[in-house]
Amino acid sequence: MKAFRGEILSVPEDPAVAGAEAIRHFQDGLLVVENGLVLACGYHAELAERFAEAAVETLEGLIVPGFVDAHVHYPQIGSIASHGEQLMAWLERHIFPAEKAFADRAHADAVAAFFLDELLRHGTTSALVFATVHAGSVDALFEAALARDMRIISGKVLMDLGPEGLRDDVASGRADTEALIARWRGRGRLGYAVTPRFVPTSSSEQLADAGALVAAHPDVLMHTHLSENPGEIAFVAGRYPEAADYLDVYDRFGLVGPRSVFAHCVHMSDRALGRMAEAGAGIAFCPTSNLFLGSGLFDLAQADRHGVQLGIGTDVGAGTSLSILHTLGEAYRVCQLRSASLDPFRALHLATAGGARLLGITDRVGALLPGQEADFVLLDEACTPLLARRCAGVSLHDRLFALQVLGDDRAIAGTWLRGRRAWSKAD
Repeated sequence: MKAFRGEILSVPEDPAVAGAEAIRHFQDGLLVVENGLVLACGYHAELAERFAEAAVETLEGLIVPGFVDAHVHYPQIGSIASHGEQLMAWLERHIFPAEKAFADRAHADAVAAFFLDELLRHGTTSALVFATVHAGSVDALFEAALARDMRIISGKVLMDLGPEGLRDDVASGRADTEALIARWRGRGRLGYAVTPRFVPTSSSEQLADAGALVAAHPDVLMHTHLSENPGEIAFVAGRYPEAADYLDVYDRFGLVGPRSVFAHCVHMSDRALGRMAEAGAGIAFCPTSNLFLGSGLFDLAQADRHGVQLGIGTDVGAGTSLSILHTLGEAYRVCQLRSASLDPFRALHLATAGGARLLGITDRVGALLPGQEADFVLLDEACTPLLARRCAGVSLHDRLFALQVLGDDRAIAGTWLRGRRAWSKAD
């Protein structure tokens, strides 16, 4: 048993629904951990005597749950900040050539190790991650995650209409997926996601088979892209003119359900959002990539009106930072351009417990509640002179907002996985 003393903040429920009662803040708090799980989290004065036998480490800063990245591409980490294109041309010019290199397992191993270390350095402890069409790219990521004890969900990309060198077929895609699920199910803190890249790179036969895979494995997620960019949407509409909209294409193949995570959803009809809410499917809001590729401004208020589940995705490499803090700052700006506002407590919820709920892991991480895994991050409000000045003597609301607008990886003082320090700025 061990305990961590300091200022602790978590937002287990969405403040937009539950109000201020969703916020759990302990100015002088104590987080008690045993065997990697949270035993208790509350005021030090109320818990100290009860857990007097625990060794206590005092942490200077703001303790929050580990960040949950609801959509990111590990093979694209080396392609971040690639100039000059919108989605479809950007994939052809920058991304597909980079992903072909993952046929080499040694390359995949090296990138996976770098990527996961960067996640930890940025305070991300759980993530839903795109790999490539190569089964070995998933093995490389899962082996690296297992070694670090990270909660990672991923899967082999299905794309039988992909370019030469980055293409499977229906039979091989299914065989590889089944083998990966069998090989990694129940190991460490890993999870599997059936992963058709998006409608343009999968045949109707493969989309139908992906739906059959999801139905056959009730413990897996379905992870794909939806309504990201006008060019992509036009392509899908031309291929499936009989469909009501882009979501309806996925729906026809059994891919819209309570375990479905759709990245982007920038251009959505009310019909589609209503159907998502009805099915229990959710959205990974990816503001930096939506801006970088010129895809558009996600309409958070529209999604809220329909009660759709939401999380935050960095979407590197179209996304421009692995920092969830930075991404939340961009999410705020996107909402401003939509004449809406994103409260910083709600933003933290979406990046922690909200993302965990989207990924089906809310019982395990996201809020530092008793019984959850003790994944947490220590935020440093004095990491830059400007941030230190802005945070001096102001409310928790304003400090948190300043961290989201002015903060990035520099604000991460340390990252803990199941109560074990996994990364520290001091090291």
